[in-house]
Amino acid sequence: MLQTLYDYFWWERLWLPGNLTWADLEDKDGRVYAKASDLYMTLPLALLFLIIRYFFELYVATPLAALLNVKEKTRLRAPPNPTLEHFYLTSGKQPKQIEVELLSRQSGLSGRQVERWFRRRRNQDRPSLLKKFREASWRFTFYLIAFIAGMAVIVDKPWFYDMRKVWEGYPIQSIIPSQYWYYMIELSFYWSLLFSVASDVKRKDFKEQIIHHVATIILVSFSWVVNYIRAGTLIMALHDSSDYLLESAKMFNYAGWKNTCNNIFIVFAAVFIITRLVILPFWMLYCTVLYPLELYPAFFGYYFFNIMMTVLQALHIFWAYLILRMAHKFITGKVKLVEDERSDRDETESSEGEEAASGGGIKSRPLANGHPILNNNHRKTD
Repeated sequence: MLQTLYDYFWWERLWLPGNLTWADLEDKDGRVYAKASDLYMTLPLALLFLIIRYFFELYVATPLAALLNVKEKTRLRAPPNPTLEHFYLTSGKQPKQIEVELLSRQSGLSGRQVERWFRRRRNQDRPSLLKKFREASWRFTFYLIAFIAGMAVIVDKPWFYDMRKVWEGYPIQSIIPSQYWYYMIELSFYWSLLFSVASDVKRKDFKEQIIHHVATIILVSFSWVVNYIRAGTLIMALHDSSDYLLESAKMFNYAGWKNTCNNIFIVFAAVFIITRLVILPFWMLYCTVLYPLELYPAFFGYYFFNIMMTVLQALHIFWAYLILRMAHKFITGKVKLVEDERSDRDETESSEGEEAASGGGIKSRPLANGHPILNNNHRKTD
């Protein structure tokens, strides 16, 4: 039974066009071809990435945060209350008015005190500014290195300048060491993101992020197995071209360098729109959808690859909407500081007593990623 499933899964007609077989892609005459077994090493490499990330955040990102004066806002903790804690953990973090009244009777607190307790309790669960900065620093470092390395891999290749050459000789296209390592490292990194998603900062697009990571892993792995490697390297480099800009904007945002953050965000938005909404659909998808049909009839692998590409494109459209909405607010003056719209912000306290306890009314001012927006003349802004 298992052997039958195995044979059906690796049936050549699912993965390869025409009358080709796996025997056609066996190493020979000094030419090396991609193999599914190569992907096994991405799992231990992903664990290695998690270890490297731990030490990077501890010994590089944390000192960098101190250097950039990333300061955490003091949060008032919710006092212990078993009744409210039980509701918070089992029923919801934002009780409705009728639930507030019921909890008020059960706990012996006033309605305002119950609402205040839930605000404080929600703030306790929000990730610290330092955690956000360290995560952004790690991703910035990887994406920047990956983009530079990816360009080094593809910039001297003829298919970088002529998309038709992506399919020249397909699928009998051997690989070189730089392509091999570019694929293994990129795929391992996305595995590490998937492994750490439970502990990373959760944003409003958490589900979309999961879909993106899973779709990317499937797409990269599948393109390796069916030898879509030339197209794959182009697509990966295209994605890395804007990601490091977003992460650097986040870093400066958390550090309070608002002018630098805003300027980088504008550059990021332009690069994202050009690469994800113009180059990807009108060059890369055009290349993967139309050019292969000039060489061989469509097969399962062809349809599957392009369906996954369409899923990614749909996510890009969703994120482009968020980016353009944020850019519109910034350009029209509705916001002074560009922020990640996917992130939650600390909630402010509303009672005068708490304002006094927390330092003379700072809590009544608008917040930016957990920081009160103060006069920043004493801090760097460029």
